[in-house]
Amino acid sequence: MRRFRPQELAARLQEGDPPLLLDVREPWEFERCHIPGSRLVPMRRVPETAPLLDPKAEVVVICHHGIRSRQVALYLERLGFDNVINLEGGVEAWAREVDPAMPRY
Repeated sequence: MRRFRPQELAARLQEGDPPLLLDVREPWEFERCHIPGSRLVPMRRVPETAPLLDPKAEVVVICHHGIRSRQVALYLERLGFDNVINLEGGVEAWAREVDPAMPRY
């Protein structure tokens, strides 16, 4: 599994052809703040959603601090996804390092 720090993801998003930003937090967390362009799939819904995703696509998994996203990234890799990236530090680090105006919790 690859890992991105927030600055690396921000740079990757500037390149065009963005990866799938898979936010695995709960709906209330996503409503509070999220990275623009991300898709909410709560962690508990990943097993039913994974078959609908392209296993060859670049997928960046996001959560609050990077712990749930790491678990989901490992799960996706076990399913055969071969281009999975965990956002280290999650949206908390994104807010600190990339978007200080983003609400934090």
